[in-house]
Amino acid sequence: LGACIGNCPVDAITVEKREAEPFNETRVIEIMISKGKNTVIAHLKHLKEHNETALLKEGVQFLKENRDRFNFSINEVISEVHNSVTHHHAGGCPGAKPMSFEPKTATIVTGNTASARSELRQWPVQLHQNADIVLAADCVAYALGNFHSAYLKGKNLAIACPKLDGRQDIYVEKIRQMIDDAYINTLHIMIMQVPCCSGLHQIAQMAAGQAGRKIPLKLTVVGIEGDILQENWV
Repeated sequence: LGACIGNCPVDAITVEKREAEPFNETRVIEIMISKGKNTVIAHLKHLKEHNETALLKEGVQFLKENRDRFNFSINEVISEVHNSVTHHHAGGCPGAKPMSFEPKTATIVTGNTASARSELRQWPVQLHQNADIVLAADCVAYALGNFHSAYLKGKNLAIACPKLDGRQDIYVEKIRQMIDDAYINTLHIMIMQVPCCSGLHQIAQMAAGQAGRKIPLKLTVVGIEGDILQENWV
């Protein structure tokens, strides 16, 4: 990933540049055979989810041509993959329909316990609008007990994980578009204290540097025990 390279004090991460063989779907399937039917199914479903139709066709064709090599039914594999539902890239998931709403004013009561109200104002949480934006690392809301009341109230939320999310170059462009095209007012970056989380701050700064508009950026660093370690405009 490389997100930690600029912050790691002990050279635990190095970058190696070398020539790599072209991706070979047939070779991937051959390796996965020993892992069993469920692994093969999961891989083929992954290709389907990401609209990799050519690779999916290549993998299925290999299975058909080599069915005698397997100790499981190829027809069962193909049937399960064929009947699986694609959520992210085809017709779209109904639960991903963008919505804006006002937070409920009433306190939510579950059993004998009253919980603080949610300050979320839009769905999905990746939705960007003309507003003050909180750009939070995934773990922040779990570590910070008063996240909704102290930081989210009156703002819109976007979340990301600089360690696990792929194609982070897209994030730079999305944030730039938020600044230049959606005309957001401010961007509040909230990250955890762990080194890899600082990558989200770097992404936001890079996007702000590429944007034509200039907006205020605020950084909050949350400790793993839920305390605020740093909070300032940057």
